[in-house]
Amino acid sequence: MSVLALASDPKDATALQGAETHHAHLAGELAGRVTMLLTAVDRDPSAAEKIHTGLVTFCDRSLLPHAAAEEAALYPAAHVMPEARLLIESLIGEHRCLTTLVDALRTATGPAGAAADARALQVLFEEHVAKENGLVLPLLAMTPEVSLAELLADMHHRLTSAVPAGGTPGDQNIKEGPDMQEQTEETGGCGGVCGCGGTEEAAEPELDVREVPHALRHATVFGALDAVPAGTTMVLVAPHDPLPLLAQIEQRSPGTFSVEYLERGPQAWRLRLSHR
Repeated sequence: MSVLALASDPKDATALQGAETHHAHLAGELAGRVTMLLTAVDRDPSAAEKIHTGLVTFCDRSLLPHAAAEEAALYPAAHVMPEARLLIESLIGEHRCLTTLVDALRTATGPAGAAADARALQVLFEEHVAKENGLVLPLLAMTPEVSLAELLADMHHRLTSAVPAGGTPGDQNIKEGPDMQEQTEETGGCGGVCGCGGTEEAAEPELDVREVPHALRHATVFGALDAVPAGTTMVLVAPHDPLPLLAQIEQRSPGTFSVEYLERGPQAWRLRLSHR
């Protein structure tokens, strides 16, 4: 079924597509940051501490404001529908759980203690947005009396007003549709530890996104790179030569990362990305 078939108005169809893409962007960035934390905990406690701090900052600047804006601008329109009332109340409860997990991350005594909470946060958020994408957003888009485009515009306004100076820009893109999809169409990556060489290389965190859902892949890489401290590296494993992704990384963070190919196919491409 096409997106247009799920909406009562072309503007709502575009808004629905943009909201789903934005959710993928948030979930992907969260997944990348959590993966880097879990990888670094046992290998580089100093780097893990910085990644832990960055994860909490991301939640404070993007994840929690996003949840608050949904409750203020999006959920009320669905809550008045009898068929959606219990679902919305359940989703609000999940927002409270997300907040609790972020608070647990914030007060954790170290990255090792935060690892379980970080993974639980990732799982809950991915399940949460799946319900919104599959149930709430289509319901609003198909209801003629409701303008999903206007609701999301209100949410966007609340987010841009709430994001602090220097905050992450993810929530400021909520109105964008097809253009944002270009960020998730090509990719590759990985999520373990390199085991092909000496001690120094084996200690490098590795991000393998070959099994990551297609819509989340680029955002997962961006989130992981945002978690790489200056002066350290990350190994990326891809199913093809990720030239479009590398171009986006350079456009997003000019001159920040240098690239070294460790393997060039045919089954996988492995690249070392060094944060200058």
